[in-house]
Amino acid sequence: MSARHTALSLYRRALKLSLDWAVHRQLWRGQAVYIRSLFDANKDVRDPRQQRVLFQETEKLLEKWKHPDPYRPPTAPGGSKYERNLEAPILNPPLSQSQEMAQRVASHQY
Repeated sequence: MSARHTALSLYRRALKLSLDWAVHRQLWRGQAVYIRSLFDANKDVRDPRQQRVLFQETEKLLEKWKHPDPYRPPTAPGGSKYERNLEAPILNPPLSQSQEMAQRVASHQY
């Protein structure tokens, strides 16, 4: 993966992680601007070794600041409403005794 894609992936993960900690969207916006400023401060780094070090440090920070109970949309897997009110499966109605007997006679199974 190129350095650009790695940086974008880390940036996106940082934004999503900050959403787990922010109570209100207005608070999150301030955090998002701060995160953007941190990434912009290092956008001109071209040395692959230095980029790798920055990526590793960012990975460590993301792991350190991971929320113990991250936000999940209610209907997403792991959410509070996941698989709630599922549609009932469509089943064939049970056979009556006469229908069952007719089916056995037709297949010659007594």
